[in-house]
Amino acid sequence: MKISVIAAVCLICAASLVFLYLLMIMPRMTRRPDITPFRKWLYAHRGLHDNGSDAPENSLRAFERAVAAGYGIELDVRLTKDGVLVVFHDETLKRVCGAEGTLRQRTFEELQALSLFGTDQKIPRLEDVLKLVDCRVPLIVELKTEGTDVSVCPAADRLLSAYQGLYCIESFNPLGLLWYRRNRNGVVRGQLADAYHKEGKYRGPLYFLLENLMLNWLGKPDFIAYNHRYPRMLSRILCRRLFGSAAAAWTVRSREELEEAKKQFDLYIFDSFLPKQQFS
Repeated sequence: MKISVIAAVCLICAASLVFLYLLMIMPRMTRRPDITPFRKWLYAHRGLHDNGSDAPENSLRAFERAVAAGYGIELDVRLTKDGVLVVFHDETLKRVCGAEGTLRQRTFEELQALSLFGTDQKIPRLEDVLKLVDCRVPLIVELKTEGTDVSVCPAADRLLSAYQGLYCIESFNPLGLLWYRRNRNGVVRGQLADAYHKEGKYRGPLYFLLENLMLNWLGKPDFIAYNHRYPRMLSRILCRRLFGSAAAAWTVRSREELEEAKKQFDLYIFDSFLPKQQFS
């Protein structure tokens, strides 16, 4: 009898843990916005760029090339010291501009003295990118937050809410998605994630939660954007197959990788090759 009671208690505890885990990873389940229009496009990572050419990543020229070729665009948004929204991936300036310090330490005017990979291209304002794209292709806007500072979210929303083109937002930080859930719930939002252990980027328990999408309960994402090299992560599979959330693959770098990603994902962010522009 005693063994049966212990077994029953263990079974209840195990079931409770599984239920709690499913609640934690559950994406948005009600009042989901329609993401069908996003599925018809392939997305050029940081624009259709080549950092060895005159069209480097996140430059106006790379974005114009993507539009001309018929690709959607994935881009990164940060805030400068004086609160200007700019399109730039890295936190620091070294790799792209050959300068010391972080982007957040400089004003937009100061940043205009720098060039992207030694070209004539400058760090663009998000406002100028939106004007250039002019609703011609959809945008995946990655919001670069800093810890608990999500001030980039309301700043970006002030611009994007007036934009008439198709766009969605995504972030590695669930707090960014939480801001959109509370303030702009109708905007399609995506949770970015990576297999941090396998990538050697693990930095504590928070990264275990992020890797396994266990903070989805905060932002309630509409899609999960995951490193395409790790399609078999359990939480990612459950979000797609059990909960019906769309899955975006980043960053696909060859036609072979794209064909493989089609088995496990629904949207595709590509780099370093030219795929067929759209799906039928």
